[in-house]
Amino acid sequence: MPSLSETALAVLASADPAQKCRLTREAAAAWAADSLEAPGPAQAPPPRPARPARPPLLPPKDMPKRAYKGERGRVGLLHALAHIELNAIDLAWDILCRFAAEDMPRAFYGDWLAVAVDEAVHFQMLEDLLGRLGAAYGDLPAHDGLWQAAEKTADDLAARLVVVPMTLEARGLDTTPTTMERLARNGDTLTPPALEVIYRDEIRHVAAGVRWFTHLTDRRGLDGKTEYRRLMAERFPGGLKAPFNHAARAEAGFPRDWYEDLARET
Repeated sequence: MPSLSETALAVLASADPAQKCRLTREAAAAWAADSLEAPGPAQAPPPRPARPARPPLLPPKDMPKRAYKGERGRVGLLHALAHIELNAIDLAWDILCRFAAEDMPRAFYGDWLAVAVDEAVHFQMLEDLLGRLGAAYGDLPAHDGLWQAAEKTADDLAARLVVVPMTLEARGLDTTPTTMERLARNGDTLTPPALEVIYRDEIRHVAAGVRWFTHLTDRRGLDGKTEYRRLMAERFPGGLKAPFNHAARAEAGFPRDWYEDLARET
């Protein structure tokens, strides 16, 4: 029986976004049919996932500022979001492979496979919207910040959960409603519904991060809040950005007193 770890290596080794999405969907079907071993023998993932030749990757500080008005602004936003979702597919599979030796419950692997499927759906949805505007993924430069976060948390599953779902994805919960409103005010009727799908799915992703981080800290005999704040200081020292979407974070089971006073006003 093939394993999730072996499948993860195949996804991470594929440079073609369409193939990443196809392999992810096939893995979900195999998981549902009980024909994937979870997680399988521990496998060391590649330092970086394979990537298409385009887009070129720039340091975040060198990225052009996005606009919200007009077709050019929409293309820039959709391209940036598609790049995030492509990285997110690989981040989910990297968790399934890199931390296979953690001996987590079967439900953990099911949750992160479901996250990978969501990210594949998001990428293809955004890719379709780009196509409607006569553009394609790869047409614009992109930055490598998400994978840099993965590299900084490659040694510890708890740290990965704190930085990726509980910080970077939780930030999406804070910012997406405002982005949807701004786009709608500018007459965009296509992008906000796609962002609504992503927003609702991100609540579940943050919830999975909180749930499995709490599981890990309980198993390690640690206090969840104390360990979260220690790891934030160590792995995300720049602090969080306010304001927060407390309602969405609460829906994800994220305690407000864990994060609220780590904010810096923007």
